[in-house]
Amino acid sequence: MMRLPVVAAACVVVPMLLAGCAEPRPLPTPTPKATESVGPTGDGVLRIGALLSMSGDVSSISAGMIAAIEVAVRDVNTAGGVLGTQVETFYRDAGAADDERLESGFADLVARGVDVVIGPASPVLLERLLPLADEAGVAVIATAAASPTARSAEPGGSLLRTVPAVDREVVAIMQSVVDGGVETVALVAGSDAQGQSVVDAARAALAGSSTVLAAVERADAASSTARLSFSVAAGEPDAVVLATTGLASAQVAELVAAIVQRGVPGDRLWFTSATTADYSASLEAGVLEGAAGVRTGAEVDEQLTARLLQSDPRLRVLRFAPETYDAVVLAALAATVADDDGGSSIGRAVAEVTGGEVVCTSAGQCFDALLNGRTINYDGLSGELGLDDAGDVVSATLSLLRYDADNRPQPEGAVTLGE
Repeated sequence: MMRLPVVAAACVVVPMLLAGCAEPRPLPTPTPKATESVGPTGDGVLRIGALLSMSGDVSSISAGMIAAIEVAVRDVNTAGGVLGTQVETFYRDAGAADDERLESGFADLVARGVDVVIGPASPVLLERLLPLADEAGVAVIATAAASPTARSAEPGGSLLRTVPAVDREVVAIMQSVVDGGVETVALVAGSDAQGQSVVDAARAALAGSSTVLAAVERADAASSTARLSFSVAAGEPDAVVLATTGLASAQVAELVAAIVQRGVPGDRLWFTSATTADYSASLEAGVLEGAAGVRTGAEVDEQLTARLLQSDPRLRVLRFAPETYDAVVLAALAATVADDDGGSSIGRAVAEVTGGEVVCTSAGQCFDALLNGRTINYDGLSGELGLDDAGDVVSATLSLLRYDADNRPQPEGAVTLGE
């Protein structure tokens, strides 16, 4: 039987988290209809582990993500906790690709009984973590790493996402291209397995439309810019999508300049998160004016910013904080619906809490809807969010950026990824 949150008598103080005791609101004990269960695997206490890198390329975003976890846990616990108990949190360093802190940190989290791990932000570390999580029965929620090749051993395994993978970014771009009446598209993708996922997703997104994928080029750091630009521009495409993660920013700028020099106007270019950058210092003024880019990571509003700074006044980078906040709330809601805090149960229930009838935007609203016997569709701080049974994001809101005359990307709205 699904148990809705009840208010604990006192706040629980967990390692590295001093969650203030806000005045809780009383909730009755419900008797909702039973939902499909996979068998309890938890112990009645939802424990969330943060496994984020404190050094290296992605360390700059870790502090903001940790603060987001703290804020979200306070909100969930103020709303009554999960399964009548306050959520507990633990924090460990994911380290870097050239050391084994990920493995040791995860082992320590498992020893402490965590059910869900949030992180790591590095795609390389995420791929290393997944087999360990599958074996341990721990759910992993990726809130920043967007590699489409990071997958659990089987569909419906340990990996869940609150940020679309790169191949889903390309789907959103292709949907926008089709809606804009574009007839031909050229795609530049990576030469690795991730690039193949991008190509497959682009073809699937254009299937049944009148838009033709006229050219597909695979690129890596050793590719010839002259050859790539010639092949891309040869068909005079109406749009060019740069979706490779195998090129550094300087190489992307070189490729852009070569494509434009061959006659493709800069405003026909589209960039994914991996290629969207400030090119003001590397390209002549005006080259990219009108070009578009999408970026994962929702805008952080003033209210969330203030709350994050209360947790850590030294914060400077807040990217992916909304997605991390949502990961905590999703785990709490999925555990409530599954009536079990175990990682496997959470993984199987998360699609249910993002695809129900009642849209709710906070833990408290969602708990109230469940209390009234309704199914819920959690759309949180990161905007619209829908996950499939495999834990992949199939509907979301991505930031749309438009390049100005100085070749800098400026916010212009949003691009919606639909099913």
